[in-house]
Amino acid sequence: MLVESGLALPLAGLLAGTAMGYVARRQHFCTLSALERRWYAGDDNGLRAWGLAILVAIVLTQLLVLAGQFAPEQSFYLTPAFGWTGAILGGLAFGVGMALVGTCGFGALVRLGGGSLRGLVVILVLGLSALAAQRGILALGRVALVDSQAYDLTRLGAPDQTLGAVASALAGRDLRWLMTLAVVVALGTWVFRSASFRSDRGKILAGTAIGAAVTFGWLATTWVASRSFVPVQVESASFVVPPGDLLLQIVAYTGALPDYGVGLVLGVVVGAALAAWRRGDVRWEACDDARELSRHLLGAMLMGVGGVFSLGCTIGQGISAASLLTISAPIVLISIAIGARLGLAYILEGSIRHAFRGIERRPAE
Repeated sequence: MLVESGLALPLAGLLAGTAMGYVARRQHFCTLSALERRWYAGDDNGLRAWGLAILVAIVLTQLLVLAGQFAPEQSFYLTPAFGWTGAILGGLAFGVGMALVGTCGFGALVRLGGGSLRGLVVILVLGLSALAAQRGILALGRVALVDSQAYDLTRLGAPDQTLGAVASALAGRDLRWLMTLAVVVALGTWVFRSASFRSDRGKILAGTAIGAAVTFGWLATTWVASRSFVPVQVESASFVVPPGDLLLQIVAYTGALPDYGVGLVLGVVVGAALAAWRRGDVRWEACDDARELSRHLLGAMLMGVGGVFSLGCTIGQGISAASLLTISAPIVLISIAIGARLGLAYILEGSIRHAFRGIERRPAE
């Protein structure tokens, strides 16, 4: 069987990653691009596609929970220790790094699939930085700034850091499904309020496919964990630590097969390469000069360290953790957006002071 051979996890990750990489490359699904177009072009269809991915992931994940196919408490996102400092500081660092690079870790893999050597540089540095922050010398800073400052939500009576659990603890009654329904209705209303977005089939397809792929991760790893004789981490999509795990597999192979995250990373490159090949869009790209290279190196390092501090990236926290309705997800996403705005203001407008100016908004539809 695949489970006994150890191939089930990397193959499942490869399948999900290929789908994500193909769709992202074909439909230009990118967090930073969505933010840029909202701030500088008044076009929020990219953000709505991202919101749709979150919406689909929430709905499908909660259906899995109702069907008894996934126990969310198995996820590391739901520990009662809420690292609020990591969510804020890590998110800000990740956002600035994303602006310096021009995309996130997921986007760098998508670029790599099309032949971007800049993407390769970003993934190498991001993976090494994530390992340093998780297990190396930078972990000392993470323990001091994040782990030691974490707030224990059991003091409020909440067993985990989901929005429903915290609201239930504060209200003294079970509000979990009510909160889930409220989030789904509010997010769905915002996503589909735009007539322009409703007519953009490509963006709708991209958001739906990415959200479904994230849910698939919960289902696949839960299925393998229930049948495996060795411990299996129940996880979904994230692109901070998995690139580092891939590097470890390459340079220090011990006989253990890759996990779901490593398969996912490879799958995104494969899927993006397929999309680029089908459109005749494969071309080698490199940094134009030392200044651009230094910006990519610094940005990748900030994303690797920041992603570990915040326990996720634009996909890891932004969709995977959001599908569980964690309180960390919106805090990390807002912090990433603020960091990206600061970084873009510096790069495109010459000073971070411009980040605090009013942003022109297009008329409401």
